[in-house]
Amino acid sequence: MPCCQGASRTRMKVHDMSEEQAASAWYIGASRDEVGEAAILVGDPARVPRLAAKMTNVHSVKENRGLKTVTGTYAGKRVTVAAFGMGAPIATIVLHELFALGIRNFLRIGTAMAIPPAKIGDFVLADGALRADGTSNSYAPLGFPAIADFTLNTVLRAKLAASKRAWHAGIYGTYDGFYTEMFGLSGARREMIGKLKQDIERMGLIGTDMETSALLTAARILGARCSTLCVATVDAHSQAKIDDAAMDVAEAELFDVALDAMTSLPA
Repeated sequence: MPCCQGASRTRMKVHDMSEEQAASAWYIGASRDEVGEAAILVGDPARVPRLAAKMTNVHSVKENRGLKTVTGTYAGKRVTVAAFGMGAPIATIVLHELFALGIRNFLRIGTAMAIPPAKIGDFVLADGALRADGTSNSYAPLGFPAIADFTLNTVLRAKLAASKRAWHAGIYGTYDGFYTEMFGLSGARREMIGKLKQDIERMGLIGTDMETSALLTAARILGARCSTLCVATVDAHSQAKIDDAAMDVAEAELFDVALDAMTSLPA
């Protein structure tokens, strides 16, 4: 069965790039021969060279508008790593352009806020996401669910089960306004916004971020696999953060899981 057959049945019409535009993606500036078979999407551009260090035959795409992209070889397969910064609009632009260049498998990795039972330092896998962002609405109406790809998450679950780090899977909450919907910036202490507390309690969210629901929706509509796997770095209730040394160890493990999973997917 084709890898994205399920997605194709729900695919809606979107304004795709022309062949000329797709030959060299508008914002990331990559051409077809500069991208791989799968893509790992990261927010922080500083993660790109750290991931690249785990690959061979690394090619760096010329940086454009602060978007850093590299492609290298891991386990015999070419993988593209692309940084989008922060927020759903640019994250989906990067995914959409890489899709236009031929990539069909996407994984966002990075950081997320931890909600019990997830604890700081645990891995948090998205089975789906609450669509509280605005960007996903440009791909599908609100009644359309933001669901991670089953095949990709099956592979990720197997890799996580083989790791030594605690992990959890569930529904993310994705919000656009960090200081208006997630945390209020008030002096030395940031307090969680009341509406977010209500969403967490009512819907049992396992983590929050600013990108997952848009990426899952866009990928599903386009006909691609997509999921999110993050390190829980901030406690939702106490606002305690992971320390740098612990984050370095967790990030290295996250990179290994991501690269192993993206190069193990069936064609």
